[in-house]
Amino acid sequence: MEETTSLTHPAADVPPDTASTRSHRIKVWDPLVRIFHWTVALGTIANLTVLRHVEDPHIIVGYIMVAALLMRIGWGFVARGHARFSSFVPGPGSLKSYLAALIKRREPRYVGHNPAGAVMMLGLMALIAGMGVTGWMMGSDQFWGEPWVEEVHETLANIIIAAAIIHVLAAIIESVRHRENMPWSMITGYKRPAKGLDVDNAPVTG
Repeated sequence: MEETTSLTHPAADVPPDTASTRSHRIKVWDPLVRIFHWTVALGTIANLTVLRHVEDPHIIVGYIMVAALLMRIGWGFVARGHARFSSFVPGPGSLKSYLAALIKRREPRYVGHNPAGAVMMLGLMALIAGMGVTGWMMGSDQFWGEPWVEEVHETLANIIIAAAIIHVLAAIIESVRHRENMPWSMITGYKRPAKGLDVDNAPVTG
C-alpha cells in the first residue's frame, strides 16, 4: 500500500487552475521581473524576425534588452522573495535531484523557478549578454567588419532561438503537468501557494 502511494505523481491531488482556485493566490513575480521577462521575450522575437536586417531599430532594441538585463542582474542581488538569485539558483546536487525526478515524471511543483528553469534562465541571460557584447563590437572601430565577431553574434542568435523554443515547450508541459498556467502567471504575477509536496523556496513578495 505504501509503495502504491509513493508512485503517485506530486501533482495528482492538485486542483486544476479554475475560477474556484483563483480566489487564493500569492504574489510570486514582482513587476520588475515581469517587465524584464516580456522585454526580453518581445525584443528577442523582434530582433530575430522583423528587425533582423533593419539596422537602427535592431540596435536600439538590443540596447534596451541589455539595459533590462543589467537591471535584472542588479535586482537579483537586492530583491526579496522569488526574484532574488539566492532563492532559486540551484547547486549541482539539487539540480541533479530535480532532473532525476523529472526523468521519472515525479518532479515537485515549484512556486518560483524550479532548478531546471533557473539554469535555463541563467543561460538565456548569459546568451543575451553575449549578444549585447558582440553587437557592440560589430559597431566599434576596432572590430568593424571582423567576420569572427559577426559569426559569434549569429551563432548566439541561433542558440537563443533553440533555447527559447525549449523554454516555451517546458512552460507548456509544466502548465499541463502541474495544472497551472505558467505564461499567465508571468503576466499577473500570481500563482497558487505551495501545497503538499510543492516547494516554495522564497517568502511571499507581497
